[in-house]
Amino acid sequence: MNELAMPADLVRDEGSVHFGGKALALGRMINGGLKVPPAICLSTQAYDLFVDSAGLRGRIMLELGRKRFEDMRWEEIWDASLRIRALFNGTPIPSHLKTAMTNAIKPVFQERPVVVRSSAVGEDASNSSFAGIHESYVNVRGTEAIMDHIKLVWASLWSDAAMLYRKELGLTVEESAMAVVVQEMIPGQRSGVAFGINPNESTQAVIEAVHGLNQGLVDGSVEPDRWILDRATGSLLSHHEPIRDKAAVLSSEGVSLEPLASEIGQNPPLSSQEISQVFSIVRLAEDIFGSPQDVEWTYEGRELYVLQSRPITTPPKDDDSSRLWYLSLRRPFENLQALRRKIEQEHIPGMIKATGMEKELSGLSNANLAGEIEFRAGVYQKWHDIYWEEFIPFAHGVRLFAQVYNDVMKPKDPFEFMDLLARGNMMSLQRNRLLEEMAKRLRSGRDDALQGLLDEFMDKYAGNYKSVPSAREGLIDLIQEMAKNPSPQKKDMDTSSSAIREEAFLSGFPKEQRAKAVELLDLARASYRLRDDDNIYLGQIEALVSRAELEGSRRLGLKYKTSLKEIVKALKDPGYIPKKEKDGDSKPAKVAPRQLVGQPAGMGIGSGAARVVKDPADLFSFKTGEVLVCDAVDPNMTFVVPLCSAIVERRGGMLIHGAIIAREYGIPCVTGVPEAVELIETGDILTVDGYQGIVTIEKRYLQKN
Repeated sequence: MNELAMPADLVRDEGSVHFGGKALALGRMINGGLKVPPAICLSTQAYDLFVDSAGLRGRIMLELGRKRFEDMRWEEIWDASLRIRALFNGTPIPSHLKTAMTNAIKPVFQERPVVVRSSAVGEDASNSSFAGIHESYVNVRGTEAIMDHIKLVWASLWSDAAMLYRKELGLTVEESAMAVVVQEMIPGQRSGVAFGINPNESTQAVIEAVHGLNQGLVDGSVEPDRWILDRATGSLLSHHEPIRDKAAVLSSEGVSLEPLASEIGQNPPLSSQEISQVFSIVRLAEDIFGSPQDVEWTYEGRELYVLQSRPITTPPKDDDSSRLWYLSLRRPFENLQALRRKIEQEHIPGMIKATGMEKELSGLSNANLAGEIEFRAGVYQKWHDIYWEEFIPFAHGVRLFAQVYNDVMKPKDPFEFMDLLARGNMMSLQRNRLLEEMAKRLRSGRDDALQGLLDEFMDKYAGNYKSVPSAREGLIDLIQEMAKNPSPQKKDMDTSSSAIREEAFLSGFPKEQRAKAVELLDLARASYRLRDDDNIYLGQIEALVSRAELEGSRRLGLKYKTSLKEIVKALKDPGYIPKKEKDGDSKPAKVAPRQLVGQPAGMGIGSGAARVVKDPADLFSFKTGEVLVCDAVDPNMTFVVPLCSAIVERRGGMLIHGAIIAREYGIPCVTGVPEAVELIETGDILTVDGYQGIVTIEKRYLQKN
C-alpha cells in the first residue's frame, strides 16, 4: 500500500513524520501485543494534496493574514477558524484523491461504524499537552460520511484551540499538515481511561470508568467511578462511587446521553478482576512506550480493547492561564442547557434585585458613604466574577450552533446562521425603540409625556451615563438629532426567508433528531440575546458604584481623577488627601495608512465623517450619518447606532456587541482594526466596507486653529 494510507500495524517510528503521534502509538500497541481495533492511517500527503489541489493553502493564509496573530482577540481567532472550517466543508475532495482514499478504507470497514481521529505531527508527544485540541468523530458510517469527517479533522488543524497552541505546535500555513486515523468503532458497554501514574501522587495509578461509551467521561457529562491503586502492586487504595444515572450510547445521531437502568447503575462498571486487567494493560503500555501512559479502553462483552494511548503530560508552570480559560469555554450541549437555566432563573433575577437596592446617598455621612461605596463595589465584583465564570461561557451556545449549522447546510457564507438567531428582542433594541418613540413625538410636534419617557429611559437604561455630567441634557440633544431625520428603522427581518432557512436546517436531520436540533436552535437564540443583554444588567450594577463614587468626589471637591480606594480612604479620614491618578504616557501621533484592514462583521458599504468615541460623553455629540469609531461598542453605547452610517471597532469578532447590533440594523461594520482610535480622527471621511473588512480614509480632517 502506498504512503498515502497504511494499516496501523505497519506504521513505524520513521513514519511518524507523515502519520502523526496517534497512528504511531496504535502501531506500537498492536505490535506490542495489545488488542487494538483495526485502523487505517492517512498520511499528511493526503492533506497536502487536498489543500493544494483545491487552492486552500492561499485562502488560509489570507484569513490568518488580516492581522498579526499576537494582536488577535479570542473572538477573532474563533471567527477565522470558523471561516477556515467552512472552506474545508464546502470544498469537494478531488476525484483522484477520493478514489485512492476510498480504496484504502472501504474494504476494511465496509458499512461498520468507525471513529475518525486526528493524528497531527507532534500531537501526543512526551513533551506536549494537546489532548482534545483537534477533532475526533465517533459512530461515522459509510464511505461518504467518512470522507466528510476526514475533511473536518483536517480543518481542526486550524481550530481556535489549535491556533492558541500555534507556537508549541509549530503551526505555519506553509509547513502544517494533518494525518488522520480511521478506526473501527467498538460499541463498548463499559469504558474508561487509566493513568499509569497519578499526576498528583507519583506512587499511585488511577483508573476511571463509566457505563457505556467513553464520550460521556471525556466531555464531562458523566461522572466516572474512580479507583486509586498502588502503582507498584496494583492493590486498591480507594474507590470513589458517583451517582450512576446516565450513560453515553450509540445512536442514530452518533452518540447520545441516555438514562441508565437502575439495575445496571447500582453496580460499578468494573469488577475487581477487571480492575486488575485494566491495570495490567496500562503497565504493559508503559513498557511499550518507555514512560507512564494515559490509556483509553473499552469492554465489549468480556473483551478488553485499547483504543489509544498517549504520554501523561502536565501543563508547564508558565502555561498561559488566559488560554486555558478560553479553552474551558468549550461546553457540551447538556452543560449549556444547565447554564442557561441557572442564568435565567437565578442570575438575571439576582442582578435585577441588586439594582433595586439603591440607597439615597445625599443623607449619608461621609463615613457611611464610604461604607456604601465599598458595599456597592463588592456587589459589582461578585456579579463581575459570575459574568466571567458563567455568562461568557454561555456564549459558546452560538458557537456550538454555528458549527452544527455549517456542517449540515454547508453555506457559502459561514456566518449565514446569524440570520436564524436575530429576533429583535434584546434589551438594547428595546431601549432604542424608547428613544425613537421620544424622537417621533418631537418630529410630529407632540411633546406630551416626553419628560415621563425621558425619566423612564434614565431609570431603565442610562446605566453609567447617569454619572456623566449633563447626561440628561446630552440625551435630549441626541433625541433632537434623531428627530431631524426619518425614523431610523431596524432592518426589516425577512421572516419568510428566515423561516425557509430554518426549515431547511431542521430538514437536514433525521426525524428522531429533529427535536434536539430545535432545542439547539433555541439555546443559540438565548445565547445570542444574552451576549448583549448581560452587559446591560452588569452595567446597571456598575452604575450604582459610579454614582456613589461621583458623590464621594463631589463631597471631597476633587478636580482630578483618583481611584475608588483613595476616595473611600479620604471619606473615612478627613485629613487624608487622595492621590492623583498618574496620567498616561503621551505618545506621538501616528500617521494612518489610507486603508486599514480588520474583520468583516456587518455586510454593506457605508461612508461618512468619523466620530471617534474615547469617553462616554463623546456619544452625546453624535450626528446622523457619522461613522462610529471606538475601542469597543459597549451595550451601554448602542443607543447611537440608529444614527450611524457604519461602525469601526478595535476589538474584533462577529459576536462582540457592536457587530451584533450592527447586523440588527443592517449597518456596515468592521471590527478588529488595530489602533483604530489612534489612527482615525473625528472628522476624517471614511468608507467602511463590511464585506471585505476594509476601512478607507478618503479625506483627512484638517484641524482649524
